[in-house]
Amino acid sequence: MPIPQATPIARTTSQHLPHAFFCRPAELVAPKTTPPHADTAAVASANTPPNTNMRRLPAAVLAALLLPATTTVKIGATLSAGALLVSASSSQAQTADNLLAQAKVLLGKKGSEQEVIRLSNQVLFTIQSADAYLYRAYAKYGLGDKQGAIADYNQTIAINPQYAKAYYNRGVTKNDLGDKQGAIADYNQAIAINPQEANAYINRGSAKDDLGDKQGAIADYNQAIAIINPQYAIAYNNRGNAKYDLGDKQGACSDYKKASSLGNKSSTEYLQGQNGAWCRNMR
Repeated sequence: MPIPQATPIARTTSQHLPHAFFCRPAELVAPKTTPPHADTAAVASANTPPNTNMRRLPAAVLAALLLPATTTVKIGATLSAGALLVSASSSQAQTADNLLAQAKVLLGKKGSEQEVIRLSNQVLFTIQSADAYLYRAYAKYGLGDKQGAIADYNQTIAINPQYAKAYYNRGVTKNDLGDKQGAIADYNQAIAINPQEANAYINRGSAKDDLGDKQGAIADYNQAIAIINPQYAIAYNNRGNAKYDLGDKQGACSDYKKASSLGNKSSTEYLQGQNGAWCRNMR
């Protein structure tokens, strides 16, 4: 919502949450204008059964991909997490499970993106794995390759159409690229698969707000607060902005104060500053 330079800022900044990953805790502060790619997650909800995330490639294809034509290919049994073992000798064997576990540990660690991509590529030489594509997309995003990330999220979804986190993360990436409608469509899918996908409500509300649908944004923030988490500070901050834009100053002020009481930095700094005096003094 552009405001002329001569006009004091009368509201806080709405926040759009970054990429999520199901094994990591939530971090709830991220400016909407430049969402960082933090290693965060709102809800541990995307733990899909491993066998839905992996597809075995034919042995002949594996041999052609991995080894010279004269090498004997040893195809191992399907493992507990659905990974196919392909190796030239037992001493060199490394399962897709182990490679994915190594990549998972590195997710979100700055400077580890290329290693995550390397490990994911090794897995994808042997099996079609939704997790491998997801991890590689996550790493590509961290390197700034957002189109590449979207391509990998597309592959994740092609393998497992019920992977809520893949839709959510693709939505974040589309939002970064200015495709608000595409982002909303992906958040819709994430929520349809997992109605407890809290961050998807926040980001869908933020995208609706950007498109001028203030009432739709408020409805999403209400959902995040009432159904998912009554202590969701960002939801209060962003809902306050939407209410402010609709002329509901009393409601906006109440939400800003609630967000601040829950530790939202944006609301706190706003209320403590000159521009927030109108709300700070409101009863």
